[in-house]
Amino acid sequence: MSNDRFAPAEAAFRAGDRAEGIRLTAEQLTLDPNVSPRIYQNFTAVLIRGKLYDQAEHWARVATEHHPRDLELWNILGVALRRLGRHAEGLKALDRAIKINPKNLTPQINRGNILNDLKNPAAIEIFTKILRQQPTNAEHQRSLGRAYWFAGELEKAEMRFNLAVKLKPDYVDAWLDLTSLAADTKGAVETLPVLERAVAALPHEHRMHESLGVMLRRAGRNKEAETYFADLLTELGEHAWIHYQIGLTLADFNRDKANLHLEKAHELAPDNADFQLALAESYSRTRSGDEAANLERAYQLLKPIVDKVGGGAGPVKVASDIFVRVADYDAADALGDFEHLGRLWASNGRHTALLSHLARVRTSQDRDELVHQHRIWGQLVEASVARRPLTYPAPRTPNGKIRVGFMSSDLRAHPVAYFSLPLFEHYDREKFEVYCYSYYTGQEDPTQKRIADMVQGFRWNPDISDRDAAQVIADDQLDMLIELGGSTHMNKITVMGYKPAPIQASWLGYPHSAGLKAIDYLIVDPFMLPEREGLLIEKPLVLPHGWFALSAGAFNERVAVQIPAPVTRNGYVTFGTANNPYKYSRDMVRTWAKAVAQVPNSKFMFVRPEGGSESFRKNLAAIFAEEGVSVDRLRFEAVRGAHLPFYNEMDISLDSFPQTGGTTTCESLWMGVPVITLVGETLFERLSYSSLMNGGLPELCARDTEGFIAAAVKLGKDPDRINELRAGLRERMRASPIGQTTQFAHDFFGLIEKAVKG
Repeated sequence: MSNDRFAPAEAAFRAGDRAEGIRLTAEQLTLDPNVSPRIYQNFTAVLIRGKLYDQAEHWARVATEHHPRDLELWNILGVALRRLGRHAEGLKALDRAIKINPKNLTPQINRGNILNDLKNPAAIEIFTKILRQQPTNAEHQRSLGRAYWFAGELEKAEMRFNLAVKLKPDYVDAWLDLTSLAADTKGAVETLPVLERAVAALPHEHRMHESLGVMLRRAGRNKEAETYFADLLTELGEHAWIHYQIGLTLADFNRDKANLHLEKAHELAPDNADFQLALAESYSRTRSGDEAANLERAYQLLKPIVDKVGGGAGPVKVASDIFVRVADYDAADALGDFEHLGRLWASNGRHTALLSHLARVRTSQDRDELVHQHRIWGQLVEASVARRPLTYPAPRTPNGKIRVGFMSSDLRAHPVAYFSLPLFEHYDREKFEVYCYSYYTGQEDPTQKRIADMVQGFRWNPDISDRDAAQVIADDQLDMLIELGGSTHMNKITVMGYKPAPIQASWLGYPHSAGLKAIDYLIVDPFMLPEREGLLIEKPLVLPHGWFALSAGAFNERVAVQIPAPVTRNGYVTFGTANNPYKYSRDMVRTWAKAVAQVPNSKFMFVRPEGGSESFRKNLAAIFAEEGVSVDRLRFEAVRGAHLPFYNEMDISLDSFPQTGGTTTCESLWMGVPVITLVGETLFERLSYSSLMNGGLPELCARDTEGFIAAAVKLGKDPDRINELRAGLRERMRASPIGQTTQFAHDFFGLIEKAVKG
């Protein structure tokens, strides 16, 4: 800045006080904006380097007003606008620069960068033209590779990335692009050699080491990933990023040990929001020790950084899960609306986030939008698996039997296993062969061993990639494959996209269409069928009676029903729920509160591990208070697993909605506690409806919130009916289709036979 008036600012910059230098320069420019373009160029460049893009844009605009023919100033304005995400304005600024001097490549390069940001294939022409003049420029080769990648010309993209790293072996970003492209097109296993080349070229670049370990994890080789990162810790010393990656690698196998490493990463880099977010997520998933305290810690870790972690699909999902779990609905709503969040998660492959998104549905338009979001995810998977097709063996020799597979990581001590056990116990071994596929990362338990002993094959592969898992299934030459887990934890729904079996279906684990056209059927019962077309992607395969039957392992006599009902013993009605808070919403809780408010002296009991969290209690109590239900009428029982005895202290269960209860509804009915449900248009809004209708209890099913409140209040004011139901619900369930395990298995395998034989 060759002007005496800017000498104090220059002195501040030389002294290392950038903030003071910026302040003094801005102050002087405000007083005298009519200075040379060089001063503006230098100042705005400082602002760009400091990531002060708003200020850079402001002063670049001031500069172009005074120097409208200065190419560099228009170029800087375009760069600032790009960094601000205002791409259209950035292109206009760069066009002005190019018009001033069409031969200058700098604004053309920046224009191409914006087009790449927009994934606009017009970037191909720009970088092709630039490379004719600068063919040995690695950065331009990488930019052209990215343009080809976004245009779907993947072989050309790979060629350009390889050229970039050949021209500049230490070009980290080009190596990262090359490995990301390989992962997308060839899979994690095939990407490992590329990363090994990158590590050899950049032995001191931690991002390459980090990427190699992450790719081992993506390839399903978690033990190798753990060893790799542990060796790096020994070799390189205490680095936050290594502890962070070890924590992520261990999370599904040893949560307590994972937390130690994530705590260390947070300690070494306390200002790193990503590390703090990972620690918050891990504590929210920690079931050992005091689960409510773990959740509260997660919430307190999240709150100060929620604005720092960005709007990416992963961070937003973590934040949403934690906020909803502690009933902080204001914070959850601030993350985005229904359409934005669902499409964000779907377009980034976050199928698991869509499960909790079911509870956010409000309108018929939301229901249609939800189907669309699942198809966004499905199309993403379909494009990926098409690049890595399976190898199918020659057809097996027919033996007169239908070979059917069940895929789930929950074929163990888990509700999915308890509901599916009748199928393994009662199938006709003269007509069917049954195979099971599990990716469970824990230890074998008696339920898993029992199922394995009842079927022809039990393929248990905790460390396996999705494609390899699909190949295992294809090699078994099934006639039909049924997945039971959807996108829930440790289940590999993407496997279905590879079409490892000629006929595929979903049942039980995920109460919505998964989103893949490779899944032919969704198994339902007559009550679960959506009320209108378009709410299922698959064809419905309709069981004649109930959707499931209760195995002896799921519902037994270990916990007896206490008679009379609590209302007789206490003199007041106790409403309650054991449903998971991811199914809660502000409107739903308010509806519960309105019902409680209309039944004098009644109370409401939450039987959930979250009940020990101060934030959970405070947030829910505030909603109840708005409807006139004081905090002394609320009861929180912080339990997990051992919750059945608490039904003996509950008179009426109020169902969650729009996502209704499944296992929870059955447990409540088994324990003699009637469930009031709200019936909606689509499958996940009709799970409890199915159980209640199969149990002959239509009066407990409402069609709108007013009817829901009315049904709850009517029953709440009728202690005789409560006692009548309590005394008879368990036998009613045994006598209903839900209790007929042999008939259910016969009906289920009859559907399979019909689907296979056509």
